[in-house]
Amino acid sequence: MYPHISTTSSGEVGLTTARLTLQPSELSDFADMVALWGDAEVVRYIGGRAFSEEEAWQRLLRYRGHWALLGYGYWTIREAATGAFVGEIGFADWHRAGLPELVGRPEGGWVLDPAMQGKGYAGEALDAALAWLECTINPPSTTCIIAPENERSLQLAQRRGYRIVRQATYRESHTCVLVRERHKDG
Repeated sequence: MYPHISTTSSGEVGLTTARLTLQPSELSDFADMVALWGDAEVVRYIGGRAFSEEEAWQRLLRYRGHWALLGYGYWTIREAATGAFVGEIGFADWHRAGLPELVGRPEGGWVLDPAMQGKGYAGEALDAALAWLECTINPPSTTCIIAPENERSLQLAQRRGYRIVRQATYRESHTCVLVRERHKDG
């Protein structure tokens, strides 16, 4: 099922699913980002340390820059019915050193508030994001990196067609490098 797609006056893309809205991050999302990235549970598989407010701000600016420069980026996920913050999802080009599988391919990523996990939101948002990316940007493949201990994210990625191509070390942490080839029928 494809999401409903909307565009802002500046050409950024919003997506709506049955239960979620995905909108490019705005200044009004900053407090939620600070809380998300400052949560030790959230970052335990993403570098292992909470982000400062300054680092969350830099992340917001990088998200906006992706949309401006590449035509894709990260969305803030909210519940459609309540507007409650769920998390973030999207694609980026982080220019990660030492991971050649990521070069020239959009790298997917997702992070959800712990209170919003276990509701199927990550899968719903990922389905919408992948459908949009494949219908617009149309890359031959996408990638992601996930800590081997993050079993839930690995399972989600694999259910959506990502396959582990190798184990690597990135920023002194073990990671799984995954690639998802574009579906032939999509």
